[in-house]
Amino acid sequence: MIKETAKPKAAAPAELDSGAVEAIVHGTHGDPFAVLGLLEAGSGLVARCFIAGAERVEAFTLDGKPAGTLARRHDAGFFEGKLRIRKRQPVKYHASNNGGDWWVVDPYSFGPVLGPMDDYYIAEGSHLRLFDKLGAHPIHHEGAEGVHFAVWAPNARRVSVVGDFNAWDGRRHTMRLRRDTGIWEIFIPGVHAGLPYKYEIIAPDGVVLPLKADPFARAAELRPANASIVAPWLDHEWGDAAHRAFWAATDARRQPISIYEVHPGSWQRGEDDGFLSWDELADRLIPYVVDMGFTHIEFLPISEHPFDPSWGYQTTGLYAPSARFGPPEGFARFVDGAHRAGISVILDWVPAHFPTDAHGLAHFDGTALYEHADPRQGFHPDWNTAIYNFGRREVSSYLVNNALYWSELFHIDGLRVDAVASMLYLDYSRKEGEWVPNKFGGRENLDAVEFLRATNRAVYGSHPGTVTIAEESTSWPKVSAPVHEGGLGFGFKWNMGFMHDTLQYLSRDPIYRGHHQNDLTFGLLYAFSENFVLPLSHDEVVHGKGSLIAKMAGDAWQKFANLRAYYAFMWGYPGKKLLFMGQEFAQGAEWSEARALDWWQLDIAEHRGVQSLVRDLNRLYASTPALHARDCEGEGFEWLIADDSTNSVFAWQRRAPGENPVAVISNFTPVPRTGYRVPLPRAGRWREILNTDAGLYGGGGMGNMGAVEAIEDGAGAAARMTLPPLATVWLEFEPA
Repeated sequence: MIKETAKPKAAAPAELDSGAVEAIVHGTHGDPFAVLGLLEAGSGLVARCFIAGAERVEAFTLDGKPAGTLARRHDAGFFEGKLRIRKRQPVKYHASNNGGDWWVVDPYSFGPVLGPMDDYYIAEGSHLRLFDKLGAHPIHHEGAEGVHFAVWAPNARRVSVVGDFNAWDGRRHTMRLRRDTGIWEIFIPGVHAGLPYKYEIIAPDGVVLPLKADPFARAAELRPANASIVAPWLDHEWGDAAHRAFWAATDARRQPISIYEVHPGSWQRGEDDGFLSWDELADRLIPYVVDMGFTHIEFLPISEHPFDPSWGYQTTGLYAPSARFGPPEGFARFVDGAHRAGISVILDWVPAHFPTDAHGLAHFDGTALYEHADPRQGFHPDWNTAIYNFGRREVSSYLVNNALYWSELFHIDGLRVDAVASMLYLDYSRKEGEWVPNKFGGRENLDAVEFLRATNRAVYGSHPGTVTIAEESTSWPKVSAPVHEGGLGFGFKWNMGFMHDTLQYLSRDPIYRGHHQNDLTFGLLYAFSENFVLPLSHDEVVHGKGSLIAKMAGDAWQKFANLRAYYAFMWGYPGKKLLFMGQEFAQGAEWSEARALDWWQLDIAEHRGVQSLVRDLNRLYASTPALHARDCEGEGFEWLIADDSTNSVFAWQRRAPGENPVAVISNFTPVPRTGYRVPLPRAGRWREILNTDAGLYGGGGMGNMGAVEAIEDGAGAAARMTLPPLATVWLEFEPA
């Protein structure tokens, strides 16, 4: 006969020594989940809690059943006692003192929210939904409503969540460390969306750091306050399925893309000169962009940032749309409204560097966590900022997930990645001895290269309708080539050379332009080496550079004529288009982030004329496949006149398979040219579809009576035509 052996009883927890109690009440204990909450004691359970200010504590189950009375072990509010319940479950306490009583649901009686698969993918660096796991998320957990907080701080001695809900007392909600990943987490029942919070972190050396904002916060306080805000789950009923499906199924290189670059804080202002909300911007900006014929809005960075004059490029909250313009739900409504109107939305994105504000990422857990420890690698001399450690998988994952976050939650159509050149080169803006070579002794930042490729793979793999655009100012090869072909994987690259060369040319007095013909022809030597965007961006109208109209040579009439001719030259040139706000009506003053654009200038005919021209350029560009369908391919361009430096005349044709070709002719002198011979690819009638000297635009009205006739003259087809002064003319072939 086999005797049944008795099941061994659970051992009682070791007597808690006074040192552990002192550590709890002073907020220095690094593992409070090993001390607080419900623990097995023999055949029963014991509860321990720290409730500051309490003199008496009774325990109850969440449904209100009495579970036991706890004894005070420390006058600061540490209690422990055996419970009458036998099943581990969340409990709540009725605490009281001579001043009153209150209820506390014990956060240490709840189990973890993150699981082993989260740990696995996070540790591997392959988790692509980190924004659902880290940060602050309202959830229902083990019978209670509350918020789950999680933050990466692997070297910290202790991390606590603090906020109004616990009187900013770091002793009350010390978090659980998941040692395999370095992530601290806690579920706090009773906390709800809308509350401010931060993390109180004790560094490895025991120093309590300045309170830190949440790197994954989805909302933040309006500056100068800088706490994170518990954001509700985004609840928006999207109506943009058709828009997203179109872009997911098309080749963006062969679509018209004309981008209106906007700083949302200064495009327009409210009546009190305050910021417009996203809903107010939607009511004003979207109709304006539609009317002007732009296809895309590109916002300067909208992530939370503490300093207005940084224009958002020094962000402390990559996941939080700035509180300047209202809650995140407002931005979702803006994007949806833009999509329903046929407008795509691009965000400037800043993964190159971050500011060193005390509440931000710098030395986040008391160590160089997000940045390099060595200032030769981790400090940016141009902007006095910290450089991300792209070689650390957790940092790379943080940034890759952020790129996905904007596409996933807010349906954005593209990311323009700022300062890519500063990421690619280890010696960027550094002298000899101020940088650390890569493992091969070179200047290329191999970690940044891999990070950029990983980002582009993730974005294009998860959201095929989203494009990425690199602001890259060097000759790094294959920026916009696919990763599998050895490229960086971007969809497009800003053509900084075009911007520099053409503005330099237009700033010269026309009498000298003949000596600099190369300024306008050189770009075609490399125009199809990348998928280019032609940018006339915010960078050209700040820091003493004036406005675009101010850069043009000549007197007032010539300035406007030059600018009109330049815009039509650019819209006829191969590449997608980008124009910074205000330049579409030739704002005279340099842009300032502190005030609205000078909309009053539209009361002046010359400014209205430029605006009308840009509107017509956008509509012709979008409706004429020859002007956009081969923007990124050499077959779409052919020079007609490239060497007439004497007259400063340029001409080329744009074409696309099966479409009527368009000829673009520019005369960059103030001298009218009559009877000027322009070679054209076909004999026949060519209709004048645009003339920047038209009276409608503020010009002198000189032209070709609506059309020219190209005839064979022994040297090929050509038309004798009038070239207005300082003007660009577009001709479209009309089949017989």
